[in-house]
Amino acid sequence: MSDSPVHKPDILARRRVAESRLFRIEEMELRFSNGAERTFERLGGTGRGYGAVMIVALPDPDHVLLIREYAAGLEDYVLTLPKGLVDPGEDIVTAANRELMEECGFGARNIEPLTELSLAPNYMSHRMQVMLATDLYPKRLPGDEPEPLVVETHALEELPALLERDDFHEARAIAALYIARDIARELRRAETLDINPW
Repeated sequence: MSDSPVHKPDILARRRVAESRLFRIEEMELRFSNGAERTFERLGGTGRGYGAVMIVALPDPDHVLLIREYAAGLEDYVLTLPKGLVDPGEDIVTAANRELMEECGFGARNIEPLTELSLAPNYMSHRMQVMLATDLYPKRLPGDEPEPLVVETHALEELPALLERDDFHEARAIAALYIARDIARELRRAETLDINPW
């Protein structure tokens, strides 16, 4: 890797191509450090959002809660992690706990940031905060889903089998579960050493 600093392309112009309730398409004219000029399009939010969270909820160190919901982009039902937008006035921990209560019917006494993930960064500016939720308790809040979500419990060690399913393929959920699986292994190791990781 070179020690020279990376020079970001100069933005020569940008214009809004289209906008909906949720999305804005923007065209950007860029000049790179070698003089090459290109036009890029990107999909962004409308600027009214406060971020998003995805929750890896562990009812115990061996299992995770997944939800089955309709994905309009694929026109099919998918198995994924609970997730949602951060509402005005919420921090990411509060938002994660609210979404967990709305989508899974559980709250968490312990929620910690796990990682931040992006999706198609060449075309989107969207980032999602992945949160690890433990010490769960039953608690349901009404949500904005059009139909009740199906909640399933899966063993973290069976992640390879999940990947073979036709309904489990969201990249962010897969990445988050691999990270969580490694943390859960550490939690189990701590339990065998009689350390309380929660």
